[in-house]
Amino acid sequence: MEELLAVSVLAAAIRASTPLVFAGLGELVSEKGGVLNLGVEGIMLVSALSGYVAAHASGSLTLAVFAAALAGGALSLLHGWICISLRGNQIVSGLAITILGGGLSGYLGRRWIGTAPELFFSVAPIPFLSDLPIIGPVLFKQNILVYVSYLLVPLIAWILYKTAWGLSVRACGENPAAADIMGVDVARVRYLCVLLGGMLMGVAGIYLSLAYTHMWGEDMCGGRGWIAIALVIFSGWKPLRLMWGAYLFGGIEAIQLRCQASGKFTYIPVYFLMMLPYLFTIAILVFSKLGKNRDDAPLSLALPFHREAAN
Repeated sequence: MEELLAVSVLAAAIRASTPLVFAGLGELVSEKGGVLNLGVEGIMLVSALSGYVAAHASGSLTLAVFAAALAGGALSLLHGWICISLRGNQIVSGLAITILGGGLSGYLGRRWIGTAPELFFSVAPIPFLSDLPIIGPVLFKQNILVYVSYLLVPLIAWILYKTAWGLSVRACGENPAAADIMGVDVARVRYLCVLLGGMLMGVAGIYLSLAYTHMWGEDMCGGRGWIAIALVIFSGWKPLRLMWGAYLFGGIEAIQLRCQASGKFTYIPVYFLMMLPYLFTIAILVFSKLGKNRDDAPLSLALPFHREAAN
């Protein structure tokens, strides 16, 4: 019985952490190129609504994912235009994107509140692997987006650290002037990073509405966009470490939901249980800074690049 309970909690942790993996990877890619995007929460909300509506209108989950990714990419490109072309303040722009996304999704999504989706991502067990003891039901009895997240983490790590384009991305985040001298189009690379990051945030949004909750609700992200940004810092800008951080957060969320559902912890205020994942996030951020981990933030993060000054 205890083993079944542990497997259930671990499987729920994977489900809860997947949107953080997508959103965190999107933020990591954008920051590796030198652009800080604090608009994750707003981008996820708009994308969650866009994918939800697209699934209802088209009857296709594939088109819904594309719609969510395009919505996330479009909002991110707006942020990129302000920060890269206009050289605006990246922090202010990101906060504006969050406010815009929250307000826009809340206004346009009013008619969809309380409606049940006709399509959603259901569990798709992987043959043979799902029959393995313990790890089978935890890792391989999930939906397709969870499996995509498994592959995406090592893929992005390989691209960033083992390819020429990844070297260009890291150069633009560390020393864009040197990258420019070497013939790298800094603006183009940063735009691509912002676009790719926004599309990954968009997938995180549709995961919430069509895979995790099967509903649309105003402000349904519940701060996950901010948690994704914190996980990038906690991970030291490393994709694999970010994934483990997301799973830790998902585990705490799954445990607090299990505690609420069991009814055995009535002496603990429900609001305290709801705070646990966020208190845990603060704790690991503090711990990571008090430890011996080196700060691997890109040196030119959030700094606009002036090509004239580089020449």
